[in-house]
Amino acid sequence: MNKTHQNSVAVTRSQKYVREIIPNIRVGHIKSETLSRATARALSTTTQVNKNVAVLGAAGGIGQPLALLLKCNNSVTNVSCFDVNPVTPGVAADLSHIDTKSRVTGFVGSDSATMEEAVRGADVVLIPAGVPRKPGMTRDDLFNTNATIVAQLTAACAKAAPNAVVGIICNPVNSTVPIATEVYKQLGVDASRIYGVTTLDIVRANEFVSVLGSQDPNDVHVPVIGGHAGVTIIPVLSQVQPAGCIDSLNADEISALTERIQNAGTEVVQAKAGGGSATLSMAYAAARFADSVIRAMNGEEVVECAYIKAENLPGVDVDYFSTPLLLGADGRVKENLGLGELNQFEQDLVSAACKQLAGEIKKGVEFAANYKA
Repeated sequence: MNKTHQNSVAVTRSQKYVREIIPNIRVGHIKSETLSRATARALSTTTQVNKNVAVLGAAGGIGQPLALLLKCNNSVTNVSCFDVNPVTPGVAADLSHIDTKSRVTGFVGSDSATMEEAVRGADVVLIPAGVPRKPGMTRDDLFNTNATIVAQLTAACAKAAPNAVVGIICNPVNSTVPIATEVYKQLGVDASRIYGVTTLDIVRANEFVSVLGSQDPNDVHVPVIGGHAGVTIIPVLSQVQPAGCIDSLNADEISALTERIQNAGTEVVQAKAGGGSATLSMAYAAARFADSVIRAMNGEEVVECAYIKAENLPGVDVDYFSTPLLLGADGRVKENLGLGELNQFEQDLVSAACKQLAGEIKKGVEFAANYKA
């Protein structure tokens, strides 16, 4: 069996794991089929090791709803909220009034000591901090400001929570993940638990395909590989589950759907007309990523797509790439499931993505080389 076929089999094998989103949510007395399924999962789950999660950028448009979703996750023991915004203690106080079991702590400041205290003891750290996109801006336009923010925050993680899983949300992810990895290397810390959170691309692809294919989105899975901006986002529509649900689409329609998934972030930025970028959907996606990591830590077999350092990945000629990953109990990747079997259209997308990624990765690595952690 060749490597490409092995990857394809692995991706197919993983489908049953990827649609388990945010189980164990407390639902009170609300009655619905979906919430009942979540409740059933909570009641049937074996003894879990609860986890501490830190949100860096918790007072922002992504951070606040993300912290709320984490507060509602029964696998989370404590939510640590950090931001430079002086309202952060109020955000923490507000969340602390919600009657779920996790505790909430708030940290505000721009000094390294406060950053380190905010992440100390965390099992998972999520970093939505940074400047959001506005109309006319690309993710790359955000680089100069957000690169420094990510470098400072990941340095704090490396020093105070070196074994935590770190999920980078701050854009441009294609560059900020290499920055985080290089900062860890500078400090002599293992960088294998750093992930670029590309889950929103999967969430969007699943939603758009479910509408076109007349499917329940809970039953749809579209692997999305590559990076997290524009042409680097590659929805592998030939591998969609349930198989055949969009077979009625012709080549032009597949191309249009691909472009919509690639440009979905811009769709939201334009719709908000200067009022911000994707915040609510990003918070949902980040909460799903965190939940997947926690469930893997608790012994479940969980697959999520994420952007990681993945040298010598078959079919790819860059050092960072997003693929479906089988997550391990130690927070590292247990198995990289690879690209799977691609059609010619998708292979061409990979080639275009690698050309774009090469420059964005280099930009991040060069920035980190001049940054003193």
